Amino acid sequence: MAEIGVHARSLPGLPDAHARIPVWNAEDWYYEDFVVGDKIRSIRRTISEGESMLFNSLVMDHHPYVSDREFAEQQGVFGKRLVAGAMVFSYGLGLVATNCLNSFSYGYDRLRFIKPVFIGDTIYTIRENLSKQVDSETTGKLRVSYSVYKGEGELALYAEHLLTALYRDPAAFAEEAKQRQAEKRARKQQAAAERADDNG
Repeated sequence: MAEIGVHARSLPGLPDAHARIPVWNAEDWYYEDFVVGDKIRSIRRTISEGESMLFNSLVMDHHPYVSDREFAEQQGVFGKRLVAGAMVFSYGLGLVATNCLNSFSYGYDRLRFIKPVFIGDTIYTIRENLSKQVDSETTGKLRVSYSVYKGEGELALYAEHLLTALYRDPAAFAEEAKQRQAEKRARKQQAAAERADDNG
């Protein structure tokens, strides 16, 4: 695993002595630094009622299961109020966000709410690097999983995060990147031709 918290990176407006101190939880990893199979685990975090209701208000999610205690306890399937799934997803990712300065979110796949999370539950996340692939002349693609657990290791949420990451040495990937881009163009042309045939 690339080391966390050791990469200093200057920022405009900071004195040199301050800029040389690594920023906590902000990394300078490049595509080459991501190793498939590496895992990190977050600290644990208990979700309070106040923050749950604040989240519900911010996103205008006032479904009875997350906002109405009496409904949830008396008529709800679970017997108590849920934490909104979007909040669990956001917290789960945030708990292992390393704020890497050279990678960018591309999207999410396979998001599943596996077990309900309730107000007062404690969660933590394990992130694993699943795969990486050379893509363009400047960036490769990464696939990372987020497994969010509650209590003593009960899986509550699973998602896969797709990212792009800059190469440290783009020249080392130039030929493979050209081949990948040519394959993409060929697939697009083939799909366009098939659509034209279907419409013709």
